[in-house]
Amino acid sequence: MAIADVERIVEPGPAGFHPPSAAELGVLPPKPEHGLTFGHEVREEKAMEEMADAMFTRKNATIFPGPLVLWNWNDHAADKARAVLELAAQIPDVLIIPMPDYRPKYPKIEPEEVINPNHPNLTIWGNKIEACIFIGVHCHYANLTLKMIRAGTNCWTSAICAEQGHEDAMFTVRDSDAAKIRKVAQVFKRVREAKGIRLPDNGENVRFTGLQSRVHDGKHHTNPLDVALGEASTASAAAFGHKAEDMRREG
Repeated sequence: MAIADVERIVEPGPAGFHPPSAAELGVLPPKPEHGLTFGHEVREEKAMEEMADAMFTRKNATIFPGPLVLWNWNDHAADKARAVLELAAQIPDVLIIPMPDYRPKYPKIEPEEVINPNHPNLTIWGNKIEACIFIGVHCHYANLTLKMIRAGTNCWTSAICAEQGHEDAMFTVRDSDAAKIRKVAQVFKRVREAKGIRLPDNGENVRFTGLQSRVHDGKHHTNPLDVALGEASTASAAAFGHKAEDMRREG
């Protein structure tokens, strides 16, 4: 039976105040080489295909990289960050909004600058995001964030996890090292080509938010494979994050 014909266990939201966790609904992490789609265990590549379909068909698809791939804390993190940029290169008009840390950002969050696990709905609402991928976020914060998004928004969530996967995401895969992320990128490429979706000839397929655009002298798009991985950060903090925060503070 096709997954589309199976009743969804983990439903997209908005699910209302304090919905049950996926674990309460009986959803367990997938076995090795498997993933989850709406709470059902499927082969890993099937979960990747469903993830790709959501990112290609829903509005304002966004990648949310977390601290484990944002900061250059070891060679493995740097390689995973490069793989994240390779994945981004397969998604036309994708946004990249970082989650650089987990501290609450009170009294205000800038939704075009960051997503924060304590109030992720603000970034989802602010950018009208209907599909997203979390990657490089510590598991306990990812679980919190995914449940809050399901509670308050209509966003379809995906999680590329380095450990056992995330039950509260609509789609998840596990054991994701750099090689696994590159496998996801290849699946996205195959799905994109099957749908007849073209990438821009100049490779500039990552779309800046308005704040990111102002930081980058009015540019609206960039080629993710041209982003330099510097000593202080890897994939996104320099290109998509802290420069925007500096500009906002300067007024």
